Amino acid sequence: MSSAAVRVDTTSPVPPYEQIRAQLAALISTGRLREGERLPPVRQLAADLGLAAGTVARAYRELEAASLIRTRRGAGTRVAVPPTGTHRPDPAELAALARTFVTQARALGATEDETLGAVRGALRQ
Repeated sequence: MSSAAVRVDTTSPVPPYEQIRAQLAALISTGRLREGERLPPVRQLAADLGLAAGTVARAYRELEAASLIRTRRGAGTRVAVPPTGTHRPDPAELAALARTFVTQARALGATEDETLGAVRGALRQ
């Protein structure tokens, strides 16, 4: 995985660790990060993003708690085997994505109706 796949908006009200967690969770759930694929070490990703290592470590801990990644000494951090059963979206992940979208739409000057219209349009596609 390239660190360029993850971006952090320091002006966003969403904490950086949550932005990282949500983006990596989305990459895993959509299959862009596949089972067994190695993630960058905490220190490397933190340096690439210009963040403290603790910020990235928290995102990794939350992903591990959600069984999306696994960390093994000497083997690094890798995408975990997908859980069996029906996939249900993580409400916290959906809320984080919505907050990010709304923040960016507001920055563009979009009204609430325009923002909702954009979401409805995307859902119909």
